Amino acid sequence: MAGITIGRNVSPTSRSSFSVTGFFSHPSLILLACALGLVVLGLCGIARADQLQTVTPRYERQVVWLIPAAIAFALVVAIPYSRWKRFSDWLFVASLPLLVLVLAMPPRNGARSWIPLGILDFQPSEMAKLTFIMALAHYLMYRDNHRTLRGLVIPFVVMLFPVALILLEPDLGSAMLFIPVLFSMLFVAGARARHLLTVMLLAACLMPLFWQKMNAEQRSRVTALFNQTDGGPAPRGDGYHQHQAKQVIALGGVWGSDFQGQVLEEPAAYHLPAAQTDFVFCMVAERFGLGGSLATVALYAIFLMQGMQISQRCKEPYGRLVAAGVTVLLTTQMIINTGMAVGLLPITGITLPLMSYGGSSLVATSLALAMLVNIDLNGQSEIQSESFMFKDLNAASGN
Repeated sequence: MAGITIGRNVSPTSRSSFSVTGFFSHPSLILLACALGLVVLGLCGIARADQLQTVTPRYERQVVWLIPAAIAFALVVAIPYSRWKRFSDWLFVASLPLLVLVLAMPPRNGARSWIPLGILDFQPSEMAKLTFIMALAHYLMYRDNHRTLRGLVIPFVVMLFPVALILLEPDLGSAMLFIPVLFSMLFVAGARARHLLTVMLLAACLMPLFWQKMNAEQRSRVTALFNQTDGGPAPRGDGYHQHQAKQVIALGGVWGSDFQGQVLEEPAAYHLPAAQTDFVFCMVAERFGLGGSLATVALYAIFLMQGMQISQRCKEPYGRLVAAGVTVLLTTQMIINTGMAVGLLPITGITLPLMSYGGSSLVATSLALAMLVNIDLNGQSEIQSESFMFKDLNAASGN
C-alpha cells in the first residue's frame, strides 16, 4: 500500500513559554482572538441597529446568549474529540428527525425553520450542518472509494437527506451551504479534482431544472439582484432590502458615524429590515465606516487561514476533515452574507457567524469554533502514523 499524505504534517514539538512569537505559532489562540473581535463588532452593529431601527431591542439578549455559547464552547473543548467522534453517525441520524419535526411548526417569514423551546427558538439546520461534517469525516476515514467517480455517489446521497428536508422548510440558503462543505472535505480526503469538476459540470446542466423548482419568492430574489439601480428612489419588493443595505453602508463613509459625529436627520434612510441578523455587516459599516468593513473581512480572512492551518497540522484524518469542513462552512457563510449585503449575491437569509443576532446561530458557531480548538489541541497526538493512507489508484482505468 502506497501512502499518500495530504497537506503538511507537523511533528509535535515542545512549546515555548508565552511570547508574541509563541502566540502567533498557536492557530487556536489566533482563532479565539479573531472570534472575540468578531463578537465585539457584532455587538456594536446590533447596538447600532437597536438605536436606528424601530424594533424590539436585541443587544441585551445577544449579550445574555454569550453565556450558553461560552458554556457549550467549554464543554466541547474539554472533551478530546477522539471520545465523541465515535458518535458522529448517530448524532447525524438524530438530527434528521428534528428536520422533519420542524416542518410541523408554524411558519415564520414564510419558512418553517424554527422549533420554539420557550426562551430559545432552536434551528435544527444549524445542528444538521455540524453533524453532517462529523458523519462525513467519520465515513471518509481511511477510505479510498471516493477517489473514484463512482465512489462519490454515497457521500452525495448522504448529503441529499438533510438538504432535501431543509429545502422543504423552505430554506435555500442553509441547504446551499452543504455543497461547498462536501466538495472541500472530499478534496481534502483525496478525491480527484477532475472527478469533482465532472460533478460540478453535471450539476450546472441541472440548473434550469433547479430554477423551475424554486418558488416565486426565491426566483424574485435572484432577479432583483440584476435589477438594481444606483440613485433614485428605493425600489419596491425584493430589491428594497439590497438597496437599503447599500444605502446604509454608504452613510458610514470612510470613518463611520461614530468618528464623524453624524447626526440622525433622516430616519427613513436608515431603515433596513433584518438589520440585526442578515444585515448586521451593514450596521458595522455604518458605525465604523470603511475601516470597520475592512476589519471585519480581515478577521474572517485570518480565521480562514488559521482554520485551514489547524486542518493541515492535524495528523489524524477525522480531525483534519472536520477542521476543513467547519472552516469552509463558516467562511462560506461569511462570503454569502457580506456578498448579499453589498449587492453581489441574492438575499438568502444566511447569518454572519459570531456577529448576527440569534441564540441558536451563536451557540452553533461556538460549537464549531470549539471543534477547531479541540482539534488543534489534540489532533497532533491522536495517532503516530501518517494520515490518509490510500491505495495508489493511478493505474486504475475508467475511474
